[in-house]
Amino acid sequence: MKILHHGAVNGVTGSCHQLIIDNDNSVLIDCGLFQGAETSGRDENDLLSIEFDITTVRALLVTHCHIDHVGRLPYLLAAGFTGPIIATEATAALLPMVIEDALKVGVTRNQSIIKACLQRLKAQLIAVSYKKWFPLNLSGSSRLNSRVKIKFQPAGHILGSAYIEIDVKGTVDTLTPSSNQSDTSAGKKSQRIVFSGDLGATYSPLLASPKSPYRADIVVIESTYGDKNHQGRRDRAKSLENVLIKAISDNGVVIIPAFSIGRTQELLYELEQIISRAKFKKLADIEVIVDSPMAAKFTKHYQRFQKLWDAEAKKRVKQGRQPLNFDSLYTVDTHQEHLQVIEYLSKRDKPAIVIAASGMCTGGRVVNYLKRFINDRRADVLFVGYQAQGTLGRQIQQYGPQGGYVFVDGEKLTVKAGVHTISGYSAHADQANLVNFIKRIRYQPKKVIIVHGDDEAKQTLAAKLKEIGVTPVIGKG
Repeated sequence: MKILHHGAVNGVTGSCHQLIIDNDNSVLIDCGLFQGAETSGRDENDLLSIEFDITTVRALLVTHCHIDHVGRLPYLLAAGFTGPIIATEATAALLPMVIEDALKVGVTRNQSIIKACLQRLKAQLIAVSYKKWFPLNLSGSSRLNSRVKIKFQPAGHILGSAYIEIDVKGTVDTLTPSSNQSDTSAGKKSQRIVFSGDLGATYSPLLASPKSPYRADIVVIESTYGDKNHQGRRDRAKSLENVLIKAISDNGVVIIPAFSIGRTQELLYELEQIISRAKFKKLADIEVIVDSPMAAKFTKHYQRFQKLWDAEAKKRVKQGRQPLNFDSLYTVDTHQEHLQVIEYLSKRDKPAIVIAASGMCTGGRVVNYLKRFINDRRADVLFVGYQAQGTLGRQIQQYGPQGGYVFVDGEKLTVKAGVHTISGYSAHADQANLVNFIKRIRYQPKKVIIVHGDDEAKQTLAAKLKEIGVTPVIGKG
């Protein structure tokens, strides 16, 4: 067997990995979009097209529905892929909405094209339960049909997220290595390959932390925060509260760029807790504005899938609390309402919290808030997630604290707003989480392939894994 890496090897976006089982059969794990600096120097069509051969691809396995893991899915369908698209039940519920939004924003407004793509997607989509083996139907060999199976395990990253175990039994062919292949020591009678997708951080709100698999021969693991450790939850909650108290004293707006899936819901959960026990009336009454129709839709799905919440969240619900739908929460729907809210906030002398997409400030409604408030000393910009190189979010992080300037929609603006980063709210596992994920595998892998991280993060994680006796390999594209 071989693993081809078609993305997320020179950075953190464009996740797409191909497990070649034999000369006639392979599966894809994710098919994501490239973002930020990882798009520079490349033709736009190359970033979107499926530039690799898919004739042997029998199935697409989806770890979760963030756009950097599923954004090229329409192009995979356009390239002729007709196999099953397999995901957890929650991911299968969310995926059509994500793809529809991606098509509208980045491809076309033509409703007939969008409808045709979504029909294809839904026809090929298969929802599976967590923790149950699911057989894959491959071509050319009944032996393979009965002996290749997959299992989705909770990853704790966003609703429905999973790491995937692939179990292949029987002798398999050895393929000739190439520059973007990772040798998986073919020839064994049985192999267990684990693809981490994006793993969640320990003690994140709402979702339970991932548990390591019982055994693995090879693990392909993300390394987004392979060189960093997050704040503890108590510390990060206090940091969030401190930013809010500053906003109250300044009567300013706190702008939080956040992904519609996962980060927004986690923030709402934490804000409900802070507001419910606030000693200051102004903090207890502060308005929380979610300016994202997509986030509102995804929040409803989070409520629908409460069975996937962790014990703490379920306990709050039993106490009669609504951690994702509290009294001071307001949702903005239409674009006209969005513009009216910006005008309203800029003219009044009262604090507010605004959560808006995109999470890396690469587009979406958060850009309009930044244009209006980034040069306002009373305002604050709070980052609670990873900002990829080349994104506006990363530039604000880098230059904002020094009073530098950034370009927002081509307009040069001096950053006068406060700039804060709370890494503890990242939905990604930190270095300690990643090392422990490998360390706690009962039957240890012979090889760990590191992907989905900046160079420093990958190299640092590799060094840490060597310390626990694991042989790491840096994935190459």
